Amino acid sequence: MQGLYYLRLIRAHWALIALALIASAAAAMVVTAKTPPRYQAQIDMLVTGYDKEGSLATAIQAGALSQQRVQSYASLVSSRRVVGQIAGPDEVGRVQAGIKAEAIPMTTLIRVTVTDSDPVRAARLADKLGVVFPQVIDKLERPSRSSPSTVRVTVVDQASVPVRPVSPRPLVNLLVAELIALAAVIGALVLRDRVDTTIKTPETLQAVSKSPTIGVIGRERDAQRHPLIIRDRGVSSRAEAFRAMRTNLQFISVDRRPRSLVVTSCLAGEGKTSIAVNLAIVLAQADWRVVIVDADLRRPRVAAQFGLEGSAGLTDVLIGSASLEDVAQTWGPPSLTVLTSGRIPPNPSELLNSQGMRKLLATLTDTYDIVIIDTPPLLPVTDAASLAAVCDSTLLIARHGRTRMGHIARATELLSSINARVVGSVLNLVPAKTKDTYGYDGSYQPEEVPRPPAEAGAATAVSVSSGADSPSAIRRAADL
Repeated sequence: MQGLYYLRLIRAHWALIALALIASAAAAMVVTAKTPPRYQAQIDMLVTGYDKEGSLATAIQAGALSQQRVQSYASLVSSRRVVGQIAGPDEVGRVQAGIKAEAIPMTTLIRVTVTDSDPVRAARLADKLGVVFPQVIDKLERPSRSSPSTVRVTVVDQASVPVRPVSPRPLVNLLVAELIALAAVIGALVLRDRVDTTIKTPETLQAVSKSPTIGVIGRERDAQRHPLIIRDRGVSSRAEAFRAMRTNLQFISVDRRPRSLVVTSCLAGEGKTSIAVNLAIVLAQADWRVVIVDADLRRPRVAAQFGLEGSAGLTDVLIGSASLEDVAQTWGPPSLTVLTSGRIPPNPSELLNSQGMRKLLATLTDTYDIVIIDTPPLLPVTDAASLAAVCDSTLLIARHGRTRMGHIARATELLSSINARVVGSVLNLVPAKTKDTYGYDGSYQPEEVPRPPAEAGAATAVSVSSGADSPSAIRRAADL
């Protein structure tokens, strides 16, 4: 299960991982090119005990003594007393840093390795150590000036001039750089994913909102320029996602079909208006008598999306300056009625919470099969909550990678406190790389929904060209 999590994470961010690997490879090449080559020369020295008496016991004792001291001798090889005799005063530190001596286990051998940028100099320094170090040990191990040394150090192998450098190693550098980059980028992605509380899957949205996820709407490149699904005769993965949402809405509400549906979100910019208008279109295509009301009296957008005049509408009806029949507009299919917001009032909350709004909703629910109400976001203002309290159903919209789980939890708690009925939630603007997991990839071409003869002509007129849902084309279609 954990492996599947990492595979999904890599698949979702493969471009970033590939970029990190390419950058690390380039960095490794630069470092390798700028690193001067280093060469190593090596000598082996044998430490033995000196037996002046020639007896077996003394020889054994001398051998044991040499084994005990060989580790100490290995540390003395790079001492200043030794190195000072093979290098000048200014070079002692550099030469010491390039000397490595180690005792070979279970033996009395010392292996000395000298590293230098010049191969000939590395071999020469190693050979000098082979001459100087035995002399130093000979002086240190004399019981007295006149006595011979109890330990003898003999050079076994002389140093040879190295042919190939030991560093830099391009393949090793590349491998290490790639492993570090891979670990760093995956670690960063995992950390970001762990601390990221945004909604990214329908399952998460369903769990947090405590309501079924009835729709997953993918992101399309031209959705901002063409927000309505009527483009290309409604044959697209996005249009099919709305049809699936329509079907899910019908199945969820078998016993209690919603008559008034509030469409809202937690915050602005999550696509609630786009969901509301396209849901109204697909319901109208299925021969529902639909009216969509723009109750967002702060940032109304329904009129602009349909290409209709929005200067007169809901606010005029609520203040009594116009009747519903005067301001309601018919768009496209004859069964789709649009009630725009009208003029933006200074007191939107009071208007939407008024008795006149309740009477208007009662009239609309008696006249139409469903009333879809686009409202402001739930958390910043109370408008949506006021309408959700008097309507029989609410649809909560979340935006992929933007809406946070905390926002959904707060919105759900708010709706629950006013006894609002949340019939479902919708995950909107899902990227193409993940939407295929939950929906269609565009290769499936759905059959056209049967429509009444009266709306067939309007639909044909709307989808004549690729710019069919531009304001001018929409107005022409609505007038047919």
